[in-house]
Amino acid sequence: MARKKPRTTPKLLKIVDDTCYLGGKRRGAILKEEVWLESGRVVKYSLAYINLQICIEDNGRVLGYDNSHGQHHRHFMGSVAPFHFSNYEDLVERFQTEIEELWRREDEQSS
Repeated sequence: MARKKPRTTPKLLKIVDDTCYLGGKRRGAILKEEVWLESGRVVKYSLAYINLQICIEDNGRVLGYDNSHGQHHRHFMGSVAPFHFSNYEDLVERFQTEIEELWRREDEQSS
């Protein structure tokens, strides 16, 4: 009797797992980034700005992007909507731009 070969599932490699706890004006806020590769390309990701002082919905996620549940989507202040994903590098740039804009508004409101 022939043996069955074990099924091989492509292995995901987590290449980024960063959590940054913010201080100063944003004390208690968190920036998170997680990225997984398969065969050298990004197949799973999560970017998030979490601040419970600003948003209590969605576990405090003020802004976030991920592709869990098989779709690319954007979280903003408790709402979730799909977005067009071109590549991870462009997404990181978009996230950083939006974070800077959010922080600028936060700073203006607290002045």
